[in-house]
Amino acid sequence: MEFFKTDKIYDFMGKAKIFMVISAVLVVGSWALLFIKGLNFGIDFAGGTIVQVRYDKPVDIATIRQTLKKSDIFKDAAVTYFGSDNEIIIRIKSSTKNLKKDIGDEARNALKGTGNFEIRRVDMVGPKVGGELREKGLMATVIAILAILIYVSVRFEWRFALASVLALVHDVSIAMGAISLFNIPVNLDILAAILTLLGYSLNDTIIVFDRIREGIIENTKLNELNLVINDAITKTLSRTVLTSLTTFFVVLTLYLFGGEIIRGFSFTLLVGIIVGTYSSIFIASPLLSLLGFDLAGYRKRLAEKKKRQQEKERMRAMYEQGMV
Repeated sequence: MEFFKTDKIYDFMGKAKIFMVISAVLVVGSWALLFIKGLNFGIDFAGGTIVQVRYDKPVDIATIRQTLKKSDIFKDAAVTYFGSDNEIIIRIKSSTKNLKKDIGDEARNALKGTGNFEIRRVDMVGPKVGGELREKGLMATVIAILAILIYVSVRFEWRFALASVLALVHDVSIAMGAISLFNIPVNLDILAAILTLLGYSLNDTIIVFDRIREGIIENTKLNELNLVINDAITKTLSRTVLTSLTTFFVVLTLYLFGGEIIRGFSFTLLVGIIVGTYSSIFIASPLLSLLGFDLAGYRKRLAEKKKRQQEKERMRAMYEQGMV
């Protein structure tokens, strides 16, 4: 299915400066948010206790808060609705003293008189474990980016690798900025969404880079890198848009109807799909040009590599025929 005519080459590189400025503003704004506001770490990374309570009818959350203030354990708890007005989440900071008690029983005692309810879930993570998870999560992200850098360097060329990694940093920065802006709790599911975003964005970028490399090899009439990039993006544009829209609507369905449990995960992916698609078209390829990719030199290296390969095949054929 073709949304865009491939017989017309769109001038993406002619608008590259505009898109780079927009991206720079978004990235700097995201970093500023992360520095000033920070992230709302959930219990997976900060440690703490979550108690999920479901009532048989809607409840007044202000009344719940006032009731919990009478309890030594829950007096400083954060109470929010969870998906509907008859289900709430109680968050408290864990301590050694609290972890020795049955938090479920303590919650039942603290909520007596507020209505008919059931304890749906109790999750507890100690602060030490939360810190370790946070460090390992950051390490996993860094290792993933380094592995991507090595992979793309081997498959393409170091400028391709650096451009793809910078595009990934761009995507993750904006996604994290959105998470900070909307105060999304950062737990393991958010980390999973970020790692998924890395793979999704890289896949889009690699497809465009593959087409650029094919254009360099096959279309020798194009002697300017910008023309090769415009041609490559145009030829992959329909595929990119179709794939992104399909994924976007699936994730949007999860966000709207999947419930609170996966709301943060699906929100991060929604932002990531939009930003990742944008960066694979308007950021990664212009970065390749800004990094000083030498079109003529790359073609020369490819020609030399092909010549060496042909020579090896010729020598192998001569050896098999007993001529060497």
